[in-house]
Amino acid sequence: MINEVRNTVLSVLNKNNYGYISPSDFNLFAANAQMEIWEEYFSSYNKTIVAENQRASGTDYADIESPIAETLETFLVSKNLTNFLNNKYYVPSLTTTGDEAYYLLKVLCYPVVIVSGTQSGGEAINSLIDITKNFNNYGLVPGDIVVNTTTKLTSTFVSIISPTQIVLSSNIFPTSPPTNDGYAIFQAASLTEADKVSLGKITMLNASPLTSPSNQYPSYTYEENKLELYPSTIKFPNQVSSVYFRYPKTPKWTYTTLLSGEPAFDQSQPDYQDFELPNEDAYKLATKILEYCGMSIREMEVTQFGMTQQAHEQPTFSVQQ
Repeated sequence: MINEVRNTVLSVLNKNNYGYISPSDFNLFAANAQMEIWEEYFSSYNKTIVAENQRASGTDYADIESPIAETLETFLVSKNLTNFLNNKYYVPSLTTTGDEAYYLLKVLCYPVVIVSGTQSGGEAINSLIDITKNFNNYGLVPGDIVVNTTTKLTSTFVSIISPTQIVLSSNIFPTSPPTNDGYAIFQAASLTEADKVSLGKITMLNASPLTSPSNQYPSYTYEENKLELYPSTIKFPNQVSSVYFRYPKTPKWTYTTLLSGEPAFDQSQPDYQDFELPNEDAYKLATKILEYCGMSIREMEVTQFGMTQQAHEQPTFSVQQ
């Protein structure tokens, strides 16, 4: 879609010889335009909910809530969080989960740790051996979560071979050469949502045995892009995950340069990135980019054209109602 949008923008600009927008400028304008439209989806969704509560929203083909929700849900992801110090975890970011979090919807955790320790050497494929443990004593259930706390790889418990060896659904412990990685096994059935608590209240809650967070009712605080989980026994890698809306990826129109110097669209480039918005937003993207172009080349007619077209645009599911 990004090439079609760029061609539309250049066609409007070239019609009256307003000027030329370089690929680098177009990419900057495209990123800003996408963010504007994407953030409008949240306010549009809120307005449709209000309209629905006021019985002013239709059903069937007149249902405008579902398409907006479906678009937003394409940006909804769930990923494990990385702990950096005991019960403190990083919020989703490019360095930890591969994408930035726009809004944390919920924080989930496995508060019940069945057993933890260090694997013994000489591991077999798809298994965990710990000669210091008797796995028959822990009540393991197929599906319980097994984490290599050294490499942060995750698998699930399948069965018990012997008191000191269990079978896993995948191979997360090295066999050649054997290592002494740490491990932890979480009770899958204990998965629950942690409640967000303000920094001003958590001290008071922890001070009382009646209100302090527990395995049944865990909590977390949010400070400086870091989460702190309670009770403090929630401290292992992959013990905590987050469901969140991620930011859309930054669009980038990539190209190869011809002998004449004219850039030619080339989506095979490794840094190519198309718009992540639905195709019906192509018109809005073009008009918003034209606004930026008008300001860049100091042509108010271009800016006014983009604004006028948006004002007269027929209502769509992606437009604020």
